[in-house]
Amino acid sequence: MAERVAVVTGAARGIGAAVVRRLAGHGWRVVAVDRCADDPRVPYPLGTAEQLAELAAGHPGAVLDVAADVQDPRALRDAVALAEQRFGGLDAAVAAAALMAGGRPFWEADESEWAASFSVGVDGTAHLARAAVPALLRRPEPRTGRFVALASAAAHTGLWRLTSYNAAKHAVLGLVRGLATDLRGTGICATAVSPGSTRTEMLRATAEIYGLSDVDAFAEHQLIERILEPDEVAAVVEFLCSPASSAITGTAVHADGGFTA
Repeated sequence: MAERVAVVTGAARGIGAAVVRRLAGHGWRVVAVDRCADDPRVPYPLGTAEQLAELAAGHPGAVLDVAADVQDPRALRDAVALAEQRFGGLDAAVAAAALMAGGRPFWEADESEWAASFSVGVDGTAHLARAAVPALLRRPEPRTGRFVALASAAAHTGLWRLTSYNAAKHAVLGLVRGLATDLRGTGICATAVSPGSTRTEMLRATAEIYGLSDVDAFAEHQLIERILEPDEVAAVVEFLCSPASSAITGTAVHADGGFTA
């Protein structure tokens, strides 16, 4: 089978980095994209250029690290073009970039909380779809292209003092459902993955919002009674990127440890 090619955003750390490692470890060629800069709208540090470069260095020849902001449509078009130029095409796009903003009742929150949640999590996903889907369609039939977006358990329930994040993740799920419908009959599937509490920097930021000193406190909300590891979610994303996931489109896969059961 020919090598498959993916673009993954939010790739410097967390679930995005775990997805890159899984794909590259199983023969994929990956363009790994991250902003590699902090965002003044959130109070925690984001992934760095050093983290992204280290990820690529762990898979020489298989992973290209690209510093690009998902809020910039042109930057994502360039990333997709790079995948086609260097690796010969595109078979999957994974939208993993997102920000966690919250901590106050919605009516008291600064407008930047909403803007941060939507400009990165929703607009960034839409920008990737607009850039990647034409490349997925350029593959010859029968196609097996995949668009996978990271939603959240927050796309299916309400979370205290995280209304903007809730709304953004619901929007990601709606985007995926509409995209899948538009892709009807093309052979390309669009799916969301909704993780539960996963051991990432974003979860640490959430713990600070809730005044918790240990992210493992979130384990009580999951039937597995522990926090998920990024690789567990990445395993689900990897499957959804594969031709074997052909029966799944226009929906969300709950990789949430039973959070929303």
